[in-house]
Amino acid sequence: MSDDNQPKSVDDVLHALDEHEYLADEGLATAIFLSLELRRPLFLEGEAGVGKTEVAKVLSRWLGGRLIRLQCYEGIDSAQAVYEWDYARQLLHLRTSEATGQATGADIADLESELYDPRFLIRRPLLEALSPTDGPPPVLLIDEVDRADDEFEAFLLEALSDYSITVPELGTIKAEDPPFVVLTSNRTRDVHDALKRRCLYHWVEHPDFDREVEIVKLRAPGVGDPLARQVAAATEAMRGFGLYKPPGVAESIDWALSLAALGREQIDEASVESTLGTVLKYREDQQRVSEKGLAEMVRNAVLRGGGG
Repeated sequence: MSDDNQPKSVDDVLHALDEHEYLADEGLATAIFLSLELRRPLFLEGEAGVGKTEVAKVLSRWLGGRLIRLQCYEGIDSAQAVYEWDYARQLLHLRTSEATGQATGADIADLESELYDPRFLIRRPLLEALSPTDGPPPVLLIDEVDRADDEFEAFLLEALSDYSITVPELGTIKAEDPPFVVLTSNRTRDVHDALKRRCLYHWVEHPDFDREVEIVKLRAPGVGDPLARQVAAATEAMRGFGLYKPPGVAESIDWALSLAALGREQIDEASVESTLGTVLKYREDQQRVSEKGLAEMVRNAVLRGGGG
């Protein structure tokens, strides 16, 4: 990271994030500052839709490094995360050598060494993030690590301990300038303490009312202030209904954009009922909101949002 981008304080981080359209609270900005200052991975945990993944994207735009994303899922292994050999190209190279006569009389060891040349190596996100780069170090996003299994967690711990990976045919590849690493978890299961200890940890909360209003207005500039405030108020209320999947900031933005696209300048019961699917993605959650009293929720949201 260049000296121009190196933050000197938490306020510098808040300012830089704001310039790149991410409104963070002081706690998250502090965690990001310390992660950059200490060059430690940043582990962000919280409910879906609170902006964890967006942190890595903003860091990439701000710091100038390429964003490399590793999306975790059940059953992911080193072939998907680290590297694999391009067997089709290796076989084509071998048959070409045979057809041109280059393989005749050639030493078997020489042929094997040709087959395991770096040009036949498919670099997956982890290896790509540790490979040399001409520009700033990349930002490695390890997204939804809670979806991976214990064995993959152990592998990550080893890889992130010294930022190196061993390819048996080529040797050890170690990052000269380690990437900035952001890990996210929706806490579908507990991630092992050993991996968390390797990182700086921050729990990302849903934004408070005023900050959510500012986020909606920033990310949906065509939405007027009353509608943004009413959407934020209604979304905040729904989060207190004990839903299976409470709406995140992304859903608030989508909802505000949807209502604005329908020509609404403020919410009403009919428009909320017809657009509920943009903010709640489970039928059970929609039913629960209806049972809690849709009309009362809308009335309270309009009052808090300053509508008539």
